[in-house]
Amino acid sequence: MIPGVNSKKKQMCFDWGPGEMLVCETTFNKKEKSEMVPNCPFIYIIRKDVDVYSQILRKLFNESHGIFVGLQRIEEELTGKSRKAQLVRVSKNYRSVIRACMEEMHQVATGPLLLHLLDWVRLHVCEVDSLSADVLGSENPSKHESFWNLVTVLVLQGRLDEARQMLSKEADTSPTSAGMCRILGDLMRTMPILSPGNTQTLTELELKWQHWHEECERHLQDGTFAASPHLESLCKIMLGDEAALLEQKELLSNWYHFLVTRLLYSHPTVKPIDLHFYAQSSLDLFLGGESSPEPLDNILMAAFEFDIHQVIKECSIALSNWWFVAHLTDLLDHCRLLQSHNLYFGSNMREFLLLEYASGLFAHHSLWQLGVDYFDYCPELGRVSLELHIERIPLNTEQKALKVLRICEQRQMTEQVRSICKILAMKAVRNNRLGSALSWSIRAKDAAFATLVSDRFLRDYCERGCFSDLDLIDNLGPAMMLSDRLTFLGKYREFHRLYEEKRFVDAASLLLSLMTSQIAPRSFWMTLLTDALPLLEQKQVIFSAEQTYELMRCLEDLTSGRPEHGEPDAQQIQDDDIETTKVEMLRLALARNLARAIIREGSLEGS
Repeated sequence: MIPGVNSKKKQMCFDWGPGEMLVCETTFNKKEKSEMVPNCPFIYIIRKDVDVYSQILRKLFNESHGIFVGLQRIEEELTGKSRKAQLVRVSKNYRSVIRACMEEMHQVATGPLLLHLLDWVRLHVCEVDSLSADVLGSENPSKHESFWNLVTVLVLQGRLDEARQMLSKEADTSPTSAGMCRILGDLMRTMPILSPGNTQTLTELELKWQHWHEECERHLQDGTFAASPHLESLCKIMLGDEAALLEQKELLSNWYHFLVTRLLYSHPTVKPIDLHFYAQSSLDLFLGGESSPEPLDNILMAAFEFDIHQVIKECSIALSNWWFVAHLTDLLDHCRLLQSHNLYFGSNMREFLLLEYASGLFAHHSLWQLGVDYFDYCPELGRVSLELHIERIPLNTEQKALKVLRICEQRQMTEQVRSICKILAMKAVRNNRLGSALSWSIRAKDAAFATLVSDRFLRDYCERGCFSDLDLIDNLGPAMMLSDRLTFLGKYREFHRLYEEKRFVDAASLLLSLMTSQIAPRSFWMTLLTDALPLLEQKQVIFSAEQTYELMRCLEDLTSGRPEHGEPDAQQIQDDDIETTKVEMLRLALARNLARAIIREGSLEGS
């Protein structure tokens, strides 16, 4: 649904872009011919993968990219314990990155299952920390309106040490409840719980917990806390009383918080295999038939049942980006826990999800660089997808273009390299940076564009009388063979260099060969013949008689082949006069040189 658009009255049209869709209203009407009246239709840009613009998620994407690439490089021959240990380490690395990002959003160890669940709840239900700051920041915390809510939430989350500290404040200000607070505090302190460094067995823990549970039950039965409804409610929670827990629905906020609290105080030694039974019953009890499960509920239930494919499916539907499912599927695939079935277009599930995630990264102006590596590790369709996406990257700066070019060259993506070089060459021509344009066209191996740029160089030379970017032209090397015009440009510059070095005979031979080999464009012949004038006027005879005849032939070909103009204007008349003067000077110089050359060659033969 698009806000403000009535699709029953308006016909919509759309066009897909690489990372977004353009939608607009049209005046098209199927039933009756609509009048073309001036209007201003709305235009909507619908973006996908908007999460790539989140600052915190960008950190997640960057950090996880390194873990992903490291996982792909795990030696395939590693088997048994060493391989399993590496895969577990990768899983922990992913979890630590997720946790760091969540802590940044909310400001919030290995061990038994229940400790992981408690940690999970504390991270997700994080309002308790701000509540604690409000209560403790008041003049008399125990009289604060949210004091008992805070103590209750701390107990619900298993943060019993903090709950005891709060109860001590109540004891200090209320002598009548000091004894009850001390007893309940002792029960909290003595509650047995597994800790990461604890060596006791589950059986020992169960025995201790049963003894502690009976002691809590005895205090409740004896009415120890009867004088304080708040303390009595806390004792019932610690006994795992379902009715007492459900009374705190607002503080629990969701069913999985209820599940973890229920397990903590009723089944502290729960095993992973039994988790889904408690999860289902907790979900049913908490919702009570009043509402339907949310998408996240379905994901969690599938996870508690260890139904991997269902978790991936539910996450793909519910989550706003592909980060989680792509990395989870890849990790499970490396663990050989995922039987990836082939999809109808030939890719497997792992590759499909990685392709989707990488495509989303390419919608961002800098994260696209991460997407390249994800495409690299998709053997079926990765290269094709990379080629399609890399062509759509806007080359805003030369630095970015060089980065894209390097990626393409490393992967032998010839067509893309040529395309990028041509784009950069065209930009350089538009900015009148001919040296850069020529360099890019050579790199693109684009003969037509190299010819165009070479023509611009020659035109510039005719207008200014000197070459720009001499270093580039002087060092063309084999690249000048890319096109005839480029060859001519390189050789013509070589003629100038020979002339500057006063190697007149070599310069004359090169100049003549440029004309007789037809490499020089006909429009440039007059310039070449004009360049021959100083050589013709040298005291020493440079051009032989045969070479002079060749120059004369070129001059006659040039003058005889000129088109007739219509009615000439003043400028045309002036240009024609200049050309006529040049031709006459050349004919005179060529005739004189021919005479000198014949005399010189005759003298040499006579001697």
